[in-house]
Amino acid sequence: MPEGDNVWQAATRMHAALAGKRLAQTDFRVPAFATLDLAGWTVLEVVSRGKHLLHRLSPPQDADPRAGSAPLSIHSHLKMEGSWQVYASGERWRKPAHTARAVLRAEDGTSVVGFSLGVLEVIPTAEEHTVVGHLGPDLLGPDWDPEVAEANLRAQPDRPIGLALLDQRNLAGIGNIYRNEACFLARVHPATPVSAVPDLYGLVAMAKRLLEANRNRGSRNTTGGFGPRGDSWVYGRAGQPCRRCRTRIQHALLGEPSPAEAGTGTAVQRERDIYFCPRCQPAPPAAQPERVS
Repeated sequence: MPEGDNVWQAATRMHAALAGKRLAQTDFRVPAFATLDLAGWTVLEVVSRGKHLLHRLSPPQDADPRAGSAPLSIHSHLKMEGSWQVYASGERWRKPAHTARAVLRAEDGTSVVGFSLGVLEVIPTAEEHTVVGHLGPDLLGPDWDPEVAEANLRAQPDRPIGLALLDQRNLAGIGNIYRNEACFLARVHPATPVSAVPDLYGLVAMAKRLLEANRNRGSRNTTGGFGPRGDSWVYGRAGQPCRRCRTRIQHALLGEPSPAEAGTGTAVQRERDIYFCPRCQPAPPAAQPERVS
């Protein structure tokens, strides 16, 4: 599943492939932008912001009137299954064509293709704040500020740390794998209230180190060893022995109500998988996760 390191890698690859080049063809396969033609526009840069991607473009003198004459940004979010891939001229796509949602081809034949994107839209660059302005400091971005991230987390002291870390408004880039791995390394159960985490600043610093260590790797590894199947401490290892103490890793679901669905007044429980060692990460008595296995 894409997390901050994957998105950073995608931005880096596409920036290397497209930055400074004019687009020869664009194909947006979503109804809202299906007729938009950005041929002739120049790719200024491709950047990541947490789990979001932004292709920033400058217009030609004869820009399509529908696109206007101000710089534009292609905003996308991978969600659970999305990806962007780079292709040389004439290279065959590695994913089914019917899953493509955006195709950007430069004048030299290089293409980038977005498959199964969870979000795809084109907005004025000046309005990027409307789609990423809510995000906390980016663990892999130039705006990273650990003190702000810690303060954001502490603003809800009773919230389980495992939920607070996933909230991109607090700090941007952590997904389910990294929140489980960081909690294990900090010896903190994901259900522990933020106020009860003994070293919150250290936990935030650990999460950053994990993402930084993996942003240039071909495959994610949070342990630094243990052979070909030793890529994680606890994530996905339910029933297997803890790499520290040999106690069996447990799996549970941890969630909180989402805002009431519009028009229904019904709050939906959103639960995500957590993995933990019951010996290294004892759960607080008042914060036991549900459905332990």
